[in-house]
Amino acid sequence: MFNIFAKKPTPEELVRKWSSSIRTQQRGLDRQASTLKQEEKKAERTIKQLAKRGDTASCKILAKELIQCRRQRTRIATNKAQLNSISMELNYQVSKLKVVGSLQKSTQVMKSVNRLMSVPQLQRTLGEMSREMMKAGVIDEMTEDMMDGLDEDEEEEEDEVERVLAQVTDGLLGDIGQVPVAVSHVEVSEAESEPDLEDMQNRLSALRS
Repeated sequence: MFNIFAKKPTPEELVRKWSSSIRTQQRGLDRQASTLKQEEKKAERTIKQLAKRGDTASCKILAKELIQCRRQRTRIATNKAQLNSISMELNYQVSKLKVVGSLQKSTQVMKSVNRLMSVPQLQRTLGEMSREMMKAGVIDEMTEDMMDGLDEDEEEEEDEVERVLAQVTDGLLGDIGQVPVAVSHVEVSEAESEPDLEDMQNRLSALRS
């Protein structure tokens, strides 16, 4: 039941609460990025094994997954920077409270919150935080007009796949579709287990979701 006599949190208390939530989300993003990096290394090793077998089709599939994971890590870094920007602005406002008397409306915070609301793992925390910020007068009602630039441009995907394959295989598979016939005869060490392409794809896809 709502307590009408509950003490209203001070601006300092609100900012401390929001800053704590932001740090929690940043740690979560760090863990996600670390896990992605580990899976990327596994995918790179698998691509090398498949390249030695001359399985260019599977190499191409994994290379696309690898590209998407790298893009995801870039997005994570951007999201973390956006969270940090919110935290810095809020702390700056706290430092000015004695002069202005209350938290002020911030276009910077609003833009960052709008953009981050499109990130699934941040939606719950930022949804609650944005409602509190609206009540505190820091941001206006949430809109969708700033959520641009989120779609991936895949026009050059094939070229990027070739660049990734060339990088990962040290040039063994530089130009997909024009792989030397001799590649299929490269001997594979018995110590190398048969890579599970489907399992690797599922793990990479799960990490990007």
